[in-house]
Amino acid sequence: MISVIILGAGNVATHLFKAFKKTEEISVNQWYNRHLDLISPYKNDVAIIDDLSQLKEADVYILAVSDDAIKELSSKLPFENRLVVHTSGGVSLYDIDKKHRRGVFYPLQTFSKDACMDFANVPICIEAIKSDDYHILKSLAISIGSATKKVNSDQRRVLHLAAVFVNNFTNQLYRIAHEITESEGADFDILKPLILETANKVQEFSPYMAQTGPAKRNDKKTIRKHLKILNNNPHHKAIYELLTDSIHMTHGRKKL
Repeated sequence: MISVIILGAGNVATHLFKAFKKTEEISVNQWYNRHLDLISPYKNDVAIIDDLSQLKEADVYILAVSDDAIKELSSKLPFENRLVVHTSGGVSLYDIDKKHRRGVFYPLQTFSKDACMDFANVPICIEAIKSDDYHILKSLAISIGSATKKVNSDQRRVLHLAAVFVNNFTNQLYRIAHEITESEGADFDILKPLILETANKVQEFSPYMAQTGPAKRNDKKTIRKHLKILNNNPHHKAIYELLTDSIHMTHGRKKL
């Protein structure tokens, strides 16, 4: 059994705790956060603490905190030579204080606290200095049903950047589409099968091969009609033009 202590109370910390509690292969010894009220709903399931001096011994200490807090928190941990990992996609392994055995346990997925999460759909990117620590983290991920990928810091950083494009930016495009449909009383929900098909298509084809639409086929007449509709929202129009130009560049089309 792998013993774990979680530090932090955000979305990732909450989902990891729930996943760990479902398996008999992992024991969550404690859950730390500066503000106990954020983790108090789980006080009957795990020992909750707000004092770092009360931390017990464990196989892995998971810093599921904001990127800016990782370095300082790791330096404040009242022990050394134990396996301390963070869950960030963009923070260096070496931001963890050097008194610890350092690692990264990065779940490459979007997390909302109240949403259900199946970790079979959450690949874990693992980075560690020592081979033994890597195998501990791999076993931890496998225990919750996740696929694992050994990465270095540079690979993890670009994966995190790419994730912002495919998730955060894409979700903002959904929001813009929602505003556009609402402007004329159209139903956004009718677009949901298209959203799913777009996501499903890149499971089988490269994004380059999957591209369709007026920019790909250089349908200037349709593009001009769309831009005219967007005249009343310069921000949305600028995004449309930027993405259209990007598709033109990718597929060898001339700009309008």
